[in-house]
Amino acid sequence: MQPIRIAPSILSADFARLGEEVRAIDAAGADWIHVDVMDNHFVPNLTIGPMVVKALRPHSAKPFDVHLMVSPADALVEAFAEAGADILSVHPEAGPHLHRTLMRIRALGKKAGVVLNPATPIGAIDHVMDLLDLILVMSVNPGFGGQSFIESALPKIEQLRRRIDVSGKPIELEVDGGVDASNAGRLAAAGATVLVAGTASFRGGPSAYAANIAALKAAG
Repeated sequence: MQPIRIAPSILSADFARLGEEVRAIDAAGADWIHVDVMDNHFVPNLTIGPMVVKALRPHSAKPFDVHLMVSPADALVEAFAEAGADILSVHPEAGPHLHRTLMRIRALGKKAGVVLNPATPIGAIDHVMDLLDLILVMSVNPGFGGQSFIESALPKIEQLRRRIDVSGKPIELEVDGGVDASNAGRLAAAGATVLVAGTASFRGGPSAYAANIAALKAAG
């Protein structure tokens, strides 16, 4: 089984020096760079647009994992793909035609993901499994970093793991929200393959990043 991968969320980075932060977290052992895009409409808070992703792209060769917490999502998919996203994940609730959105992401040559909020049923992916490269389980309600882990995410992850295994498809199972060394092991045991960790990765400044990521991987 592949070791758990860590995708630090730059939502927890120092926004005054984002390029340096991306380079530092990359060098510290990050597997992916997670980018939380919020529109202050679909979710509270307003964060990062395509221009910032484009500006950050030269600072790391690691996959840019872009989580679109925006509605409608379709209008921004192409802009983020052109900016340098490698993976684009959308919420079923963020547009009228999830299948069409996923087809568009794949047509742009990017990996496509679906995000399940705490109250979003697993059935939301029933008819799009063939289009998925990633399923992202939110273990907090989206909109803010630093929230506490919602325990009901664990059985959801276990159910999704079984579905993915039955499908035989190489779909990544990612978890985002309140992830740290205290629960990374349980998340990996439940079947997660990628952990998004913002606060737990960026805590303590650049000198601590390598130890932070190592602790997450060791726990997982």
